[in-house]
Amino acid sequence: STGTYDEGRGEMDDVRYALEFLSRRYAGLPVILAGFSFGAYVGLRVACVDDRVQAIIGLSVPARMFEGETLQGCQKPKLIIHGTEDEIAPYELTAKWFEQVPAPKSMVAVPGADHFFQDRLNEVEAIIIGFVQTL
Repeated sequence: STGTYDEGRGEMDDVRYALEFLSRRYAGLPVILAGFSFGAYVGLRVACVDDRVQAIIGLSVPARMFEGETLQGCQKPKLIIHGTEDEIAPYELTAKWFEQVPAPKSMVAVPGADHFFQDRLNEVEAIIIGFVQTL
């Protein structure tokens, strides 16, 4: 892209605006924020500090973007789903980062899955449904 990178500040504002819209439109319903790749990075950062969010799901989390930030103080349930063959956000980096993320938390590895969970979305769906049913 030829644009400038602002470390996700604009995208975090977008998430906040979406949460505001949802909280007005669906007042009283629980909010579970889910994000994929860069959206997971942005979503996790916003959701941890936004009282409207009950739980957080991150798929293919690009752990290197967190630069040592481990969501300290985030007491919301967190589910991280990651393919072991992720060529963009290496599984090993995310697993190491996840060790420092505060509980409650769960990380599920999808063996052999790439960054986009090619041909594995049914498995991802089942993992998410299982997590949501525990809330």
